Amino acid sequence: MSSTDPAKRHDAVPGNAVRVIACGMLAREILAVKAAFRLDHIDLTCLPAEFHFYPDRIVPAMEQAILRARDEGYETIFAGYADCGTGGMLDKVLEKHGVERVGGPHCFAFYQGLDAFAASGEADMLCFYMTDFLCRQFDAFFIKPLGLDRHPALIRDYFGSYEKVVYLAQTDDPELTKVAEDAARMLGLAFERRLTGYGDLVPALKRAGAKHRHP
Repeated sequence: MSSTDPAKRHDAVPGNAVRVIACGMLAREILAVKAAFRLDHIDLTCLPAEFHFYPDRIVPAMEQAILRARDEGYETIFAGYADCGTGGMLDKVLEKHGVERVGGPHCFAFYQGLDAFAASGEADMLCFYMTDFLCRQFDAFFIKPLGLDRHPALIRDYFGSYEKVVYLAQTDDPELTKVAEDAARMLGLAFERRLTGYGDLVPALKRAGAKHRHP
């Protein structure tokens, strides 16, 4: 826990402010929910989106972010993460600091809603999920790091066990849909689009916002 004297903390943090510490892959979506539901007292900070590929980095970075937020004077903190491959280790550090998170194993689950995700479990066993973020960053997150632009033969090695691309669309954007369709075609997979919106992220942020300390 932080050793900073509460009396020495910054007094610029409003008493009703909520610090949300989120995955960088959710930044645009959290800001959209914040604006749509007038959650003006939510203050967002993000950990690097690339931690999606390095889940072992999430837990120590999250703890440091929580300690910084406490030092800055935030009493209410919320984690804009699901488990995200940490194998329960994220929950342990969040419990230690009294911080809640979005429910579910990953964003692909909470975007659909946990009930819908559970119901589609077997049917989606061999699917490759895409979201709005992953459509926008498909080249940066998949094509270039995996070397598929230089060695297209690797597509079979990386994606040969998948059957379909499932695009979980947060917004109804034809350009992003085209990216997902093109990705499925390039990977040689079937394509399905589901307009999920922000799913369980909305009620989670509303609950976090409702738990703020009143001035």
